[in-house]
Amino acid sequence: MTLGFRIQRRTVTVDADIANRFANLPVANVSDSMSRLTAAGSRLRPFHEAGQTMAGPALTVKVRPGDNLMLHKALDMAEAGDVIVVDAGGDLTNSIMGEIMVYIAQERNVAGIVIDGAIRDADEIRRCGLPVFAAGVTHRGPYKDGPGEINTAIAIDGMVIRPGDLILGDGDGVLCVPMEEAEAVLAATEAKQAAEQKDIAAIRAGTIDRSWVDETLTARGCEFTD
Repeated sequence: MTLGFRIQRRTVTVDADIANRFANLPVANVSDSMSRLTAAGSRLRPFHEAGQTMAGPALTVKVRPGDNLMLHKALDMAEAGDVIVVDAGGDLTNSIMGEIMVYIAQERNVAGIVIDGAIRDADEIRRCGLPVFAAGVTHRGPYKDGPGEINTAIAIDGMVIRPGDLILGDGDGVLCVPMEEAEAVLAATEAKQAAEQKDIAAIRAGTIDRSWVDETLTARGCEFTD
C-alpha cells in the first residue's frame, strides 16, 4: 500500500432513498439534530445559484494543495448522485477546478462538488446549475502531478468524511452525516422540521408562546431594572 498516492473503491454508501429524503431538509436543522457538533467550517460557501441543495454519498479526494490530478481521476470514477469532496488543505494559492471540470461532473450526473480550496471560472460556475462549494476563488490554475488519494477518510476543519458518508449542502453550508447514523438523524430532523412548521404557523396566527425567554433569563439570574 502506497500512503499518499493511492486509489481505492468504495464498498458501501449511504442508502439512496435516505439521501433523497434529506434533500428537502434545511442543513441547519440537520446540524441541530446532530447536537451542533459537526461542521465543515464557515469558509466553505456556495458558488452556485441561490436555492440549490445538495445531497448524496461522498466520493472523497485528498490532493496536494494546488494540484488536481486526483480530482480528474475522481471525475472519471464518479457515479450518478455522488458528491465529490476534495480536501485541498484549504489553500487558496492555486485553483483546484474550473468550468471544464464542472461540465464533466454534470455529464456524470454528479450531485455536487465540495472543494476545501479555491476554484476559478466562478461566474460560469454560478451559471452552470451544479451545486459547488469552495473556500475561495483565484485565477491561478492548478498543477497535475499528484500525489493524492481517492476514497480514503478526509477531514475539513475537523469534520471527518469517509467514502460513502452522506454529504449535504445548502445556503448555510456543508455537512457530513455518517452513513450509519443517517436514518436516526433523518428521523430527528423530520421531527424538528415539523415542530418548526407549527411554530411558524403560530407566529403568523399571533399565538406563539414566548414565555420561555423570560423564564430562561430568570433561571440564569438575570437582573431586571426599570
